[in-house]
Amino acid sequence: MNSAQIEHSTSLLGKQTVEMLMQVHQDALWMLENLGVGCSQPVIQKAFQKFEAQGQAIVYENRIYLTAELITNCLSSVPGVVDFFVPRDSFFIGGTAPYVYDDIAGCGGMIPTADHVVEIARIAEENPMVAGMGRGVLLKDEIEQMNIMKEYCTKPLYFVATSDAALARAREIHAERGNIMLVFCLTRPILEVNDNLSEFFVKVVQAGLPVFISAMPLAGISAPYCYNGVLSITHAEVLFGICASQLLNPGVTAIHAGFPTIADPRFEYNPNYGLKSHHLLNILMAHLNLMLDLPTFQSGATTNEEHPTKRAFDDARSGQALALKFGFHMIRHPFGFLRHLVDFSFAKLKTAIQIADEVTPEDAPELEMPVYDERGMESIQRIGLGMYMEDSLTTANFGQVFVD
Repeated sequence: MNSAQIEHSTSLLGKQTVEMLMQVHQDALWMLENLGVGCSQPVIQKAFQKFEAQGQAIVYENRIYLTAELITNCLSSVPGVVDFFVPRDSFFIGGTAPYVYDDIAGCGGMIPTADHVVEIARIAEENPMVAGMGRGVLLKDEIEQMNIMKEYCTKPLYFVATSDAALARAREIHAERGNIMLVFCLTRPILEVNDNLSEFFVKVVQAGLPVFISAMPLAGISAPYCYNGVLSITHAEVLFGICASQLLNPGVTAIHAGFPTIADPRFEYNPNYGLKSHHLLNILMAHLNLMLDLPTFQSGATTNEEHPTKRAFDDARSGQALALKFGFHMIRHPFGFLRHLVDFSFAKLKTAIQIADEVTPEDAPELEMPVYDERGMESIQRIGLGMYMEDSLTTANFGQVFVD
């Protein structure tokens, strides 16, 4: 633990909220030891099996159980925040929208082109408020997208590599400039390794490339409907990925990119990225990771608006202000995305960058800081690897927490 960060977080969030975050970490350790993580990837299984004789891990019926001792040892080998190439309080153009919003016609659904990626990269490069970029929109050709990003943006980048050719190109770019990350959502709810991505996760880690490990449990669907409940499941899933990275290649840079989200029954239980509670959830996730001295990359300043409305820009302003007020490491999605991160609007991108240049911590809305809700862990112990829509805590907390 970083004692200076604990003291700083306490001054910003309050003692009870920091105590909640400390308990979130303990709850995540309990889950990894008692619920384990489903994993059939043979290289990852073998990495953990080496610790069975020491009583620090068990691999049984394609499920990996790991102890707090092993997790603590793995965390100790991760390069810390001061050793990372992105400074604190950095907003990124990040995420991957499948479509581009037509700002002239006022509707979404345009297929992204290479020209769109060039424009995003140029905007990222030219604007001091943008610290770096992810893909922004999705091109079918991973290597083409990498090459465009590299050519037009010298700032830190992150992208995916799901082929040997793309991995080889990522290694070339990393050798040349160093400031890149490869993103993986290694797990899927609840506590299961995503087999479609695990092979290349192993290859990227073994190649020594910085790995950005994401997870996105939904409060009310795949996680309890309370702050500490969704934070603990998010944290457990990413901790597993971090531990796997350190066992496969000790000392490789691993970024905690846990992305806790909130299901909203008003929108058919889709995630609502515009809630102020969503921004706060991700800020709290960042604080826990900073206290653990882990590089950390969350979501925030997003919107639930389908179009670039005044509300969409107000969401950007309040989310950015909250992030500045409480501090963070890296935030993705704060600029160009619309509802469900499906459409990328260039008009919203440019306006939200301008807002970032103007906003101050004093613009942040007042929020009540959450404290530990014991019912969250009770739900996890009761439901285990099940779903949470019918959980009594979910029905009890609708309208009581995660309010706008």
